[in-house]
Amino acid sequence: MDQHDSQDIVDLFVIGGGINGCGIARDAVGRGLTVELAEMNDLASATSSASTKLFHGGLRYLEYWEIGLVRSALIEREVLLQAMPHISWPMRFVLPYHKDMRFEGDTPTSKVLRVLMPWMKGRRPAWLIRFGLFLYDNLGGRKILKGTTSLKLAETPEGAPLRDRFERAYEYSDCWIEDSRLVVLNARDAEARGARISVRTKVISAEQVEGLWQITLEPQDDGARRVVKARMLVNAGGPWVEDVIRNTVRINSTEGIRLVRGSHIVTRKLYDHDKCYFFQGEDGRIIFTIPYETDFTLIGTTDAEHDDVSQKPVCTPEEQTYLVEFASKYLKKPVTTDDIIWTYSGVRPLYDDGATSATAATRDYVLKVNETAGAPILNVFGGKITTYRKLAEAALEKIVPFFPRAGKPWTAGVAMPGGDFPVDGVAALKARLAAQYPFLTARWTDRMIKAYGLDAFDVLGDAKTEPDMGQNFGSNLTEREVVWLIENEFVHTAEDVVWRRSKLGLRMTVQEIELLDKWLAARLLTDRSDTQSGLRKGRN
Repeated sequence: MDQHDSQDIVDLFVIGGGINGCGIARDAVGRGLTVELAEMNDLASATSSASTKLFHGGLRYLEYWEIGLVRSALIEREVLLQAMPHISWPMRFVLPYHKDMRFEGDTPTSKVLRVLMPWMKGRRPAWLIRFGLFLYDNLGGRKILKGTTSLKLAETPEGAPLRDRFERAYEYSDCWIEDSRLVVLNARDAEARGARISVRTKVISAEQVEGLWQITLEPQDDGARRVVKARMLVNAGGPWVEDVIRNTVRINSTEGIRLVRGSHIVTRKLYDHDKCYFFQGEDGRIIFTIPYETDFTLIGTTDAEHDDVSQKPVCTPEEQTYLVEFASKYLKKPVTTDDIIWTYSGVRPLYDDGATSATAATRDYVLKVNETAGAPILNVFGGKITTYRKLAEAALEKIVPFFPRAGKPWTAGVAMPGGDFPVDGVAALKARLAAQYPFLTARWTDRMIKAYGLDAFDVLGDAKTEPDMGQNFGSNLTEREVVWLIENEFVHTAEDVVWRRSKLGLRMTVQEIELLDKWLAARLLTDRSDTQSGLRKGRN
């Protein structure tokens, strides 16, 4: 064990490289705290890459009267949109209306209407939906996004894919977000400001020793354990937050989580326009169909209990059938399971508030500081990707009392790496990139800007022709880009590249992905050998 490493003392040690852990690490290091973060797998390898990819207020949460949660999320949409216009952009959502729309279960709103309007028998009246959308438009002080409009669906692009029985709809705004890239950008910014980010590094144990946390880490690549000491611990383990409490830090706590699986399917493009649909079922549940990666449609999500965190979540055959049958009740051309190209599933670690159903469980976050072990630990329960930055600020409010020298909140309005350009500046940036690198195709240009923003120029560097980019692994993923990802975005495997740093796995062949994996393994082995050789020379 390296003796220098064993004596490291940081202010804050963060367990978990999802959006909450990386968001907290970025905020904390920007306030002057020394920070290290460890993630046992890749960044965003669990819940944070398995969302429905939306920055949204949560329209349906209004029926649960979670006004504060919805308002906070609505305000955040535009704050985040301005900080990352390359990976987030406005989208319009079409909500078709029909008289058989019902509430799901016993929401507070449904209970009131059951008394006041018993003849509705659990159906949602049109005026209630319009009132909800009025609140949605106005709770968050909307400045950039368009407000709600009404649509007559006959002979319109929005109505063309739908069954004829849907005659009217409401159209409102929310935002798209590349969820796993959001996590990586937070980690990159945290590292640039001085944090140490350790991926594929498992926290074996965390013990309180003489007023400090003594954290034992085990990297996957060589298994050489090291110890870090920290003044405070942040448990942002997501689905594993309870496991960290019980088995890693071994403290007593009455707090718990409820694991809820959300599954999604991806099909070939189901319609020609670029708007999303918000479909409501006769059972009260909802799904989205979202234009995805130019040539595909994303459909989700489900809400199902997930009992065992050790079991990898998958989109079950039953969930696949549920989603295609749900969508087919709205679409003229039925969707079948044969249309499914890819599925993904994630587990949302919701705070256990005793709700009767997975859908009703609160999506709000809960932060708890525990000092029973001597040194403090902050446990993070729940949360939504839309409010991750607010969660990080709230976490720092809990952390700052232990570090009086820490700075003030700073993240609102600060651009993410590659995102320091106007919200409406994407087209101009694409034109600038295409002019500087004329060998890029239109699709290649679009992907580079949406992935990297201004950093696309850094990725492409001094390339004058396509061969200057090195080996092409498929779908214009080149050697130069992959090397940049290794050096800047913590990449180790092909899966990191084609499913989390991008979604090129939808286009690349199995053989192309296997070739990329072999290339990466060889490259990283060479890099480790060179690093170890340099360390030996330094010691001599």
